[in-house]
Amino acid sequence: MSRAAVICEFNPFHNGHKFLLEKIKAEYADEIVCIMSGNFVQRGDIAITDKYTRAKAALQNGADIVVELPTVYAMAGAQTFAENGVRIAAAMNCDRLYFGAENSINDLNEVVELLENERINEKIHAAMKSGEYYPKALSMAVGAHYAEIINQPNNILALEYIKACKKHGIAPTAIPRKNVNHDEDIIRDGIASASRIRELIKNGEPYQLLTPMEIPHACTIKSIEPAILYRLKTISAEEFREIPDVSEGLEYRIIEAAKQYNSLTEIYNAVKTKRYTMARIRRIILSAFLNITAELQSTPVPYLRILGIKSGWEELLRGSKLPLIVKVKADYEHLNQISAKEIFNVDLRAAEAMNIAKEGDPINEFTQGVIKVS
Repeated sequence: MSRAAVICEFNPFHNGHKFLLEKIKAEYADEIVCIMSGNFVQRGDIAITDKYTRAKAALQNGADIVVELPTVYAMAGAQTFAENGVRIAAAMNCDRLYFGAENSINDLNEVVELLENERINEKIHAAMKSGEYYPKALSMAVGAHYAEIINQPNNILALEYIKACKKHGIAPTAIPRKNVNHDEDIIRDGIASASRIRELIKNGEPYQLLTPMEIPHACTIKSIEPAILYRLKTISAEEFREIPDVSEGLEYRIIEAAKQYNSLTEIYNAVKTKRYTMARIRRIILSAFLNITAELQSTPVPYLRILGIKSGWEELLRGSKLPLIVKVKADYEHLNQISAKEIFNVDLRAAEAMNIAKEGDPINEFTQGVIKVS
């Protein structure tokens, strides 16, 4: 039996994702494992709707099982995001990983070889020591042609997937995007980017032909902004230094901005520099809010949290190489690593933030249960 993995956010699940899963099933896989970010996503934002609703849509449209990529890693930079996603794929006995990319697998493999070359890395470090920020130092070291490949939005993650796949013995497979590029603001043949669909939902415009999901209420960071601002205004510099990606006195810039402003947008704009992209600033601030520490983020993913599964496919779970969380309360109590419980506790905090942001009754992580779709 062939088993493929897709590391995803499904924010929201849309026609392009459905096309990808159908293509994988038609060309290769008997079973598809989707490794999905939970209630927060890598761009440093809350998901448009809760993880169970998104998992159900994936199961109804081609996925056989949905495993959560814990918030600690879902809110990380490309390397940590990819490494832990691929670690989950390996623990689920997947033999191939599929991902979107702007270039062929051959082009991407060439770039990976360059990035693993000691001489190239020396050039990058030398350029950064002389004051260049990483993207410019990288471009200078590899040359214009390869820099163009690296700087494509999907390729940044694709390169990290390939490196992680080599480490874990999984075959990487790049799939060209269908019709619409990453974050492109157009609709073509019933397919739009996730960012365009989120915009339509938030603006109350028609979106139903672009996604099989029904999302009557869009969750946004605005809903939890007061809680985030309170955390930023009361956190100490010492606590901030434990947050991933905080260095060079950035903690003081954020704390000072939080004192001056009462909106996240103003704080983001006040803190952003050439070295810190907006997505990275948003991730840092939300990591402070959710208490994600660098120590936790550097811990390899210690369990498999099953969000949803096709009815009758429970055998997919047999032979998994990490502890399973299926019956949440009991399985959580049986986690024998302190760090594993701390990583899960971040997901509990993320779930409560989602409960504030969404409409309807709150979801209890310990009683929700695994989503099952016939």
